[in-house]
Amino acid sequence: MPLYCDVAVAVPLDMAFTYAIPEGMEPVVGGRVLVPFRQRRMSGVVLEMHDRKPNVPTKKVIETLDLTPVLDEHLIKLGRWISGYYLSPVGEVFRMMLPLGAEFKKVITYRITEAGQMALHLAGMSGSSARSRRAPEEQAAEFRVLDYLVNREALGEEAPVREQTLRSATRVAHAVLSGMVRKKWLAREDVSAAQDATPMVNIAVLRSAEGKLNDNQQKIVETLAASGGRLHVDNLRALEVPRTTLSTLVRRGLVELVEEPTGLGISRSKPRPSPFEFDFSPAQKSALARLRAAVAARTFSGMLLHGVTGSGKTAVYLAAMRSVLDAGRSAILLVPEIGLTPAVAADLHQIFGDEVAILHSALSDQERAAHWHRIRQGEARIVVGTRSAVFAPVSDLALIIVDEEHDSSYKQEETPRYHARDVAVMRAKMANAVVVMGSATPSLESYFNARKDKYALIELPDRVEQRPLPAVEIVDMRLEFQETGREQVISRKLADEIRQRLERSEQVMVLLNRRGYSPVALCRSCGQKLECKNCAIALTHHKREHKMVCHYCGYVAPVPRTCPYCNSEYVYFLGTGSEKLEELLHSIFPQARIARLDRDTVRGHEDFERTLNGLNEGELDIVVGTQMIAKGHDIHGVTLVGVVGADVALGLPDFRAAERTFQLLTQVAGRAGRGQTPGKVILQTYFHDHYAVQYAANHDFLGFYEKELRFRSWMHYPPYSALANVLVRSDKLDDALNWSGTLGKWFECTRHEGVRVLGPAAAPILRLKRDYRYHFVLKSPSREKLNATLRAMLAYAVQQKIPRTQVIVDVDALWLM
Repeated sequence: MPLYCDVAVAVPLDMAFTYAIPEGMEPVVGGRVLVPFRQRRMSGVVLEMHDRKPNVPTKKVIETLDLTPVLDEHLIKLGRWISGYYLSPVGEVFRMMLPLGAEFKKVITYRITEAGQMALHLAGMSGSSARSRRAPEEQAAEFRVLDYLVNREALGEEAPVREQTLRSATRVAHAVLSGMVRKKWLAREDVSAAQDATPMVNIAVLRSAEGKLNDNQQKIVETLAASGGRLHVDNLRALEVPRTTLSTLVRRGLVELVEEPTGLGISRSKPRPSPFEFDFSPAQKSALARLRAAVAARTFSGMLLHGVTGSGKTAVYLAAMRSVLDAGRSAILLVPEIGLTPAVAADLHQIFGDEVAILHSALSDQERAAHWHRIRQGEARIVVGTRSAVFAPVSDLALIIVDEEHDSSYKQEETPRYHARDVAVMRAKMANAVVVMGSATPSLESYFNARKDKYALIELPDRVEQRPLPAVEIVDMRLEFQETGREQVISRKLADEIRQRLERSEQVMVLLNRRGYSPVALCRSCGQKLECKNCAIALTHHKREHKMVCHYCGYVAPVPRTCPYCNSEYVYFLGTGSEKLEELLHSIFPQARIARLDRDTVRGHEDFERTLNGLNEGELDIVVGTQMIAKGHDIHGVTLVGVVGADVALGLPDFRAAERTFQLLTQVAGRAGRGQTPGKVILQTYFHDHYAVQYAANHDFLGFYEKELRFRSWMHYPPYSALANVLVRSDKLDDALNWSGTLGKWFECTRHEGVRVLGPAAAPILRLKRDYRYHFVLKSPSREKLNATLRAMLAYAVQQKIPRTQVIVDVDALWLM
């Protein structure tokens, strides 16, 4: 048995750590172990076992968490590639790849030391009341902690107290406890350990119905009796009775609460008609034949499936996945939004039954771990999910499908900053599998690669059953203002078209890609706008919840009655968000059944499924929403799509602004006319002659691609060069300026052949989540040279003692704000 193992621990350091293996312990490569790291216990992944003795003293592995590998050699190789390509700490990469956080419980305990007891005794000699009266708040908080711990010991209760219990009982912050540890008044111990992560559910069991009951109690007892004496607690809480009613019944012994393992639901969405119930078009048959042939060859193949909206791409995906499953192999389907997962999962469950598993962030930690183990044990060979599903531990992987491959949601905006589409390509290459990227509006990079024969290009040029693409009409909002004399949110044309659809009992979607009621609160006296205290961003007014919200950091402030700067009463709310649009539509069409889909109304996947099911069942007339409604939904009753503020993104300082606008307009237009009735789209814009708007109105992807490509080639932007964004941040402005200046001088004084460096410059959003931000943009036709330059820059930053967490490297960056 080897003496040492190298462990990837989730810390922001670009290295693995060597630990000694105690006698009798048998860790495995790809398995997890519990190790000491500084003053903490952490879980990590074993990357290598060896007999090479380090030059420094080594700590010992505390515990082996897995008897068999949780990551096979292919996934370990993939994780190392991600770490190298995206310049991310290897431990953080493997933590992201393993959704098993629920199996490890972090527990920190505290106990009072002799020094702490002495401090409390000395303070007591001067009188506790005087101490409380004279002491500053921090000192008072410290003595509350000491009092609490001494009283527990006096009562014979357990001496070490968990941090959560201690903080809750004494109302102190973590920083206070850390300060007391430094003073040696408290001893801190990390007792984190593995735990059972089986998803559990609370069940109410009726034990007796005897005795006097009030009306609320009677309602619960009758509901339980009607359900066979057992019911999910959440179902009881849906009854209109106080929450204390159930507690009273439990205390009286009439009802018992028991925990039971929960079943893993796949989706509450109703499955759509099977794609195999209608004849495939010749183009679909040809695409499917090419996919099946590539899978059968058992060699790597990359394919771009470019099909117009409604061309039946999903049917091709499902048919190819069925072929894979029939051959006893596995497939992964990636979708960009959690909101798309339920509908696709319902389709897959209808076809493949219990062979389906889902992976996305809206699941609880326990549910994700349970699905992950089903996949690893071979119980589910079809996986559907968002970007993290690309790491699903399937065996004998044959096919990865990246639906809506252009979508920016596939790019993670926190460390590790990987792009799931590109990782899918690399995983397929390592596994000799086939990767299919599908979209009606492929990214310029993917389509460029297909035209250069790096990927096979498959076209689906027509909608299924020869249905026509929707007619698109552009409304110039400048003319609308001239003719009506006032600012309009909903143009006369759009209002008239909606009215016609409602009269014919058809359905409407209206897109406004901006949340909230009003995006800006402005004082008309002093001209100041209400900004987030943590970000250089205007707060958004949310009328229904009576608050101002920052959509970047989550900061919440009350709605101002007066200007916080000059105390004027003339606070004016400018602009329109999806909440205000919903209100306007209710006022214009009071009889219409209207719902809103955005991040404010969708708190979980159940909310999304409920709204989409209502739309599919004809229970809704109009759905208002942000880009959530633009992606992939197949609602046959929708015959009109209205786009309000179609050109919002064109004003952003982003070289991808035109591409994003074209993609969003084309995708949302594709929601119209997917049934038997032809569809129509109304685009409201102030830039009616912009080429992104014109090409989207004409459903002309190739025309847009060729024009946009010319601009990219002139400015050496992707796909003609690789791009990285280096962000230097700090909550102190001086540090951010000094560090970015230090790196800027290094870039100036060091030769970087084939790499162009822009900056340093203030980021477009200068302050975000309390950090001041300055950035560099690096461009190079050679990815190898770009990677080497970034590595050298990070090494220099370490030499200059710039904290690694304060230098963010985003390779293939999509967001430069």
